[in-house]
Amino acid sequence: MESFSRKPGPSKAGWTALTPPAGMSLIVVVAIMVVAIMVAMMLATPESLEALVLPAQAQSGASQSAPVEAQKPAQSQDIPDAPSTVQPPEPERLDKPPVNPPPPPAGDKTPGAARKPDNFGQTGTDTQPPPPMPPIETLPPSRTPTAPRNQVNPQEDMPKIFVSVNFVQIPVTVKDKQGRPVDGLRPKDFTVLENGKPQSLTWFSTDPFELAVAIVLDQGMPDVALQKINQTFPALVAAFSVYDEAAIYTYSSTVSQVSGYLPTGQKLTSVLNQLKTETGHANGVAVLNGPMASGPIVNGVPVGSPSVPVNSPDREAHVLNDAILRAALDLSKRERTRRKVIFVISDGREMGSRASYGDVVKVLLAQGIQVKAVAVEGSAIPGYRKLERFHLPLQGYSDLLPRYTSATGGGKPYSEFTRNAIEDAYAEITADVRNQYTLGYNTRATASTVCRDLEVRVDYPGLNIATKDKYCPAAQPRAQ
Repeated sequence: MESFSRKPGPSKAGWTALTPPAGMSLIVVVAIMVVAIMVAMMLATPESLEALVLPAQAQSGASQSAPVEAQKPAQSQDIPDAPSTVQPPEPERLDKPPVNPPPPPAGDKTPGAARKPDNFGQTGTDTQPPPPMPPIETLPPSRTPTAPRNQVNPQEDMPKIFVSVNFVQIPVTVKDKQGRPVDGLRPKDFTVLENGKPQSLTWFSTDPFELAVAIVLDQGMPDVALQKINQTFPALVAAFSVYDEAAIYTYSSTVSQVSGYLPTGQKLTSVLNQLKTETGHANGVAVLNGPMASGPIVNGVPVGSPSVPVNSPDREAHVLNDAILRAALDLSKRERTRRKVIFVISDGREMGSRASYGDVVKVLLAQGIQVKAVAVEGSAIPGYRKLERFHLPLQGYSDLLPRYTSATGGGKPYSEFTRNAIEDAYAEITADVRNQYTLGYNTRATASTVCRDLEVRVDYPGLNIATKDKYCPAAQPRAQ
């Protein structure tokens, strides 16, 4: 068999052309090449074919590939890859959803059966009810963190007061020798005695109280003193807070209620301004005869009158007891969460009342009402107050105001003579009653009409204590 030979001769590369050996036809050579290509294609893998195609596409340029890519039809992504001799096939997922889900069982003919999507977006029948909700726990509405608490028993809310008829509430004011309030005392610093026997405190609080105040104004005073009081009304309104309420009563020979209980502020100011037109008692001796006592007189007989008239002076009356009783009965109907106070502005004279002092005090003690007072005119003079302690028949009493305030826990009256001093007394009185210590205990005594003596002691010496001296569980005014 002959092989290819290299013959010398000129060529482009310096080599002579190869010529097939003699006897081998061109057809045989082409057939061998075709067979070699077919064998190579049969043995080729998809990865090797892709490696051959990608370089060809890269050489074509981006400008020509974009239109071709847009014209290619969308191919399904579900066609599996051809088996590879290099990479083993991916194992089949056990949790893969079936392509064609089985139809529901024939026995399930319930119309409108509830169906919900499963984990693979398929729908299925809801055969199990949803799990029950866990129980929800809420706090009681009364247990708010900001609510004031009883400092003896913190479990009791403030001001949940005095539901039991045997509960005794005692407001206490403590001041030093200079008259300044003493703060910071604790329950263990107080001792409460009922009929001489110590009691165990079940309530103690230093929180301020809202006030329900009955203002009792004496209009039987001399006109000069009454006009001085009228000028202090703006300071009286300013002494109250926006949470307080007040009613106004006036008295001289009778008792009148000027207004019911109003919020302190503009309404109270309007009512007090109307009282500024009232005048007090005329000064001097009453004129009974003479040309100034009546009209024209002829021969001692008034013109047009058949007889001589007899003039007698009006009977003077200062019904202080009746005014306090009227205010106490109305004040007893107010809310029990408020501190109840009767605020008396008077010269302290009492004459002509139907109610006695003892009956009125029992009502005040039974309802837990304090009496605070501003003594003006003659009662504000120190020497004159000592003379008023001596009672003259048919002349009434002039020492009842200090007795009312002392018996009910209001301390001593504020005896003021000047306008500025009266205005300062208003602010001190409201501050005292609003910021008192509040003590409470449960008595073992049964309800009765007999009052029991109370005594409050403080462990620190040299302090002045103002509190009520008795507790009366029931009190009714004596029938007239």
